[in-house]
Amino acid sequence: MFGLALAMGSPADGTSAGGMMSQFQGMIPLVFMFAIFYFLLIRPQQKKAKEHRALLDGLKKGDQVVTAGGMHGRISVLDDQLLTLEVASGVNIKINKGFIASVNKFSL
Repeated sequence: MFGLALAMGSPADGTSAGGMMSQFQGMIPLVFMFAIFYFLLIRPQQKKAKEHRALLDGLKKGDQVVTAGGMHGRISVLDDQLLTLEVASGVNIKINKGFIASVNKFSL
């Protein structure tokens, strides 16, 4: 009888079947929370970053763009990380390429 009790494990040492099940049940809420964070926060942010990268890769000279600060202009010089915007006739500003928020489809 005593040998059978030791083989089954005692509840105090956590090796019984009930102990393993309670450990597994404790992890279920964590898995659900990670899934919620992934689908509500991480995945949409990665999708938006991918779209912004595609927008920056598709820029060309003459595009009318809007910066993250709200400045509208036409691209006159385009380099790898820097571009020059013509915001008015004869007024050029240099900005980093990453600060382009969108391509404006309307004429200035």
